[in-house]
Amino acid sequence: MSNVDLSTHYLGMNLKNPIIPSASPLTRDIGNVKKMEDAGASAIVMYSLFEEQITHEALELYHHTSYHEDTHAEALTYFPEQSYNLGPEEYLEHLHNIKKSVNIPVIGSLNGCTDGGWTKYAKLIEEAGADALELNMYMLATDFNTTSEDIENIYVETLRSVKANIGIPVAMKISPYISALGHFAKRLDNEGVDGLVLFNRFYQPDIDLENLEVVPNVLLSNSQSMRLPLRWIAILYGRINASLAATSGVNTAEDVLKLTMTGAAVTQIFAALHKYGIDHIKTILADMEKWMTEHEYESLKMMRGSMSHKSVANPGAFERANYMKALNSFK
Repeated sequence: MSNVDLSTHYLGMNLKNPIIPSASPLTRDIGNVKKMEDAGASAIVMYSLFEEQITHEALELYHHTSYHEDTHAEALTYFPEQSYNLGPEEYLEHLHNIKKSVNIPVIGSLNGCTDGGWTKYAKLIEEAGADALELNMYMLATDFNTTSEDIENIYVETLRSVKANIGIPVAMKISPYISALGHFAKRLDNEGVDGLVLFNRFYQPDIDLENLEVVPNVLLSNSQSMRLPLRWIAILYGRINASLAATSGVNTAEDVLKLTMTGAAVTQIFAALHKYGIDHIKTILADMEKWMTEHEYESLKMMRGSMSHKSVANPGAFERANYMKALNSFK
């Protein structure tokens, strides 16, 4: 048995390790969630209940899922067609059944772009048994009269409203497309957000040249995708109170270790599970223990934040200061 301590603390919860399957279609099957627990996952994030499902009026559902169909992390066109019909009641029942089936924490997820029915369903998700809630927000400012402050205010007001109505921890999954991300993170932190999930990865549309249509194009992340959350977790670590979660690009033990060193409390994973299977969690955990043993780390706590912006000898490596050096290193 390994002497390495992989435990971590996230959203007020003590977890046995930092591996959390992220919100995805995989959690629509209770059997998959059980497999995740058996493979070593320390918690799971439920697939999202979408704002479009909360409003549920046919014309509005059609408008929103067509207009935004490939702009959020769990694009509806990626789901089987029958998934359109999974409404709030089914979501709450599924969450309740998952809670009865596993012993690890279950984090609910709400995905939307306005305040909508979020407060009501945040409360219902809490009552269904969720241990925490992830607010997965996406704001695409196609109205040229909308300012960056308008967007930030919607996040803040939504957080404030939800926090006032539920007692479980709340994390916000945010976009990297914020003008002054550090200031924005501090605003959310001041409002009492319990965790920040970096980042919401939006699928971009493509063009079908033969049919002249805008079409979905789902590209799963790879290890290079985690460099963006790595940089910002490094910058935010130690400067805000909220737990930091990394998502996008977590594929290997090396990815998890790097993100932990920059300050991540947990790492959320989906693409690797989709590609390699749920048992890939076992591989990641075993490889982490092997590396840590070889490099004489007894726990993740020993390394957390050791490579953050405030801890490294050259913090400019995370900033513009290394831009020219990076370009000049390319042959």
